[in-house]
Amino acid sequence: MSEASQLELAGRTVVVTGSSGGIGRAIAQELASAGAAVLVHGRGNARGADETAAAILKLGGTAKVCLADLADPQACAELVETAWKWRSGVDVWVNNAGVDVLTGAAAQWTFERKLQALWAVDVAATMRLSRDVGRAMFERRAGAIVNIGWDQAETGMAGDSGEMFAAVKGAVMAFTRSLAHSLAPHVRVNCVAPGWIKTEWGDDASDYWQRRAIRESLRERWGTPQDIARAVRFLASPAADFITAQILPVNGGLRHGEAYPHRDADSTPSKM
Repeated sequence: MSEASQLELAGRTVVVTGSSGGIGRAIAQELASAGAAVLVHGRGNARGADETAAAILKLGGTAKVCLADLADPQACAELVETAWKWRSGVDVWVNNAGVDVLTGAAAQWTFERKLQALWAVDVAATMRLSRDVGRAMFERRAGAIVNIGWDQAETGMAGDSGEMFAAVKGAVMAFTRSLAHSLAPHVRVNCVAPGWIKTEWGDDASDYWQRRAIRESLRERWGTPQDIARAVRFLASPAADFITAQILPVNGGLRHGEAYPHRDADSTPSKM
């Protein structure tokens, strides 16, 4: 395959929210490697956002950094406006931003505080951003939106975090399907639903969670941010032109019916 044929997003403008690190950074770099100009977004991690942009520039790509607190509705509106003005339009919008309530100080928050933070960013901001940019894409009669869900939102997982993430990401997945109907036929809207992905939480997870992540995947390994990035790249590309209103699980094949064969002291509902 020639290099030119691999640049399926050449000339396109892409926004990846929450791309100052982790899965978002992998997505931003993957789309840049497909030829897209990428607006890198972060909330307050300016250094991380700059590092993502620098990595894209090193690839020979084009990048712009924009910081915004997506829990603020006005900041969401300004992000869409800034992104649209940057290169006179947006071709692909990836809603990857989410609140990390599993690591750092947030891990000690109450259930109520975690739920409010997740709902504000993972759900409400995804809806606001998608609706705003979606309307502009619809008027231009072209565009693609990719949201990020969770593979176990439809099957359920015990524990405080399982309950929160199932509700929050389940809402994102349901919204994805409905927005695809609203924006048809001009704008495609899809969702990638990751399984066990090795991010910061996975790096420090206990032996129980390490074993469980591998056991629940038919591929018998953790997923990587690059696994998610490649799926997003496909859904953002012209190759997925006939795909919309779909949820794509990226989990190595979820192994059902073996959720807690070896429950131990570190697997109680409040731990996850």
